[in-house]
Amino acid sequence: MSPPGLDQPFVTGPVETKIGRVPRVSSTLGWADRLGSIKARWGVGRMRFTVDPGLYALGDPDEQAPVLVTANYKMSFDRLREALPGRDAWILALDTDGINVWCAAGKGTFSTDELVRRIKSSGIENIVAHKELILPQLSGPGVAAHIVKKLSGFKAIYGPIKATDLPTFLDAGLKATPEMRLKAFNIRERTVLIPIELVSTLKWILIILPLFFFVGGLGGAAGFWSGTLHYGLFAIIALLSAVAAGAVLTPILLPWLPGRAFSLKGLAMGLIAAVILTAFRPENLSDWQGRIETLAWFLLIPAISAFLAMNFTGASTYTSLSGVKKEMKWAVPLEIAAGGAGLFLWLGSLFVA
Repeated sequence: MSPPGLDQPFVTGPVETKIGRVPRVSSTLGWADRLGSIKARWGVGRMRFTVDPGLYALGDPDEQAPVLVTANYKMSFDRLREALPGRDAWILALDTDGINVWCAAGKGTFSTDELVRRIKSSGIENIVAHKELILPQLSGPGVAAHIVKKLSGFKAIYGPIKATDLPTFLDAGLKATPEMRLKAFNIRERTVLIPIELVSTLKWILIILPLFFFVGGLGGAAGFWSGTLHYGLFAIIALLSAVAAGAVLTPILLPWLPGRAFSLKGLAMGLIAAVILTAFRPENLSDWQGRIETLAWFLLIPAISAFLAMNFTGASTYTSLSGVKKEMKWAVPLEIAAGGAGLFLWLGSLFVA
């Protein structure tokens, strides 16, 4: 394992240690750091937004300075150093494949094995005079502290959930208050997760929308372009409503939607969207073609919304990997069945006389 590079743009210079040079970083983020975070939020270069794994020096740490462990996802790395202005510390970045702490712990990349490997390869035991590591609390699912102690000699101490609580935690002798152990996702924190999911969804929806638009031209007896404006244009509105319901409104309204399963919350939001759209086209229920088309969208919109809502399991405090797998076993087949039936009915409605 090679040490982190000194040529990374956020590195301010080297720190000389017993094991050689260690990259120094600042708690002040530059415009490039903030721009990178904005781009990552919108899915631009998301999986390349990383730092080299290994040991870094924040400020001017000595052998008594705390050792803070984080992921090599740069946003996690930046949030940690930004939370410690005027502090001196060692930062040990694990190789999590550019995934944030909580998700990496669940996926197994922020793990006991990786932490032990990184302790040994970084040479941190030759730099500090103590045997303590401070880990993010949300790394708990992936790290067994007693095994870390057995294999490396270092004691793993779980810090607060939020990096912003670290100064208080450090000043209190590594003691966390009950509030530091609790995580509640407020509207702002849920909303900030929307862009990356929305962008990945729009990549597919922008391909599908033209297909529905032009296929809609096959419906009705008034001609192709009349059909596209009546059926195709409404199909675009309906599909975008399904995306908005599942990928935007569901995470925002998460605590107030019924059920614990994310698919049920997305289903509820999708049904609401379908009802609202139907209310704007009451004349569509006057003949069988319109009724079948309406039924099709009552299947398609909730199915799409429920599927997209399942991407936001990380925006709750009660989901787990086993729970997500359990939900997917029953929810995904139902979503596929409803979506397939809805598509069949929509295509059929185009040819009902």
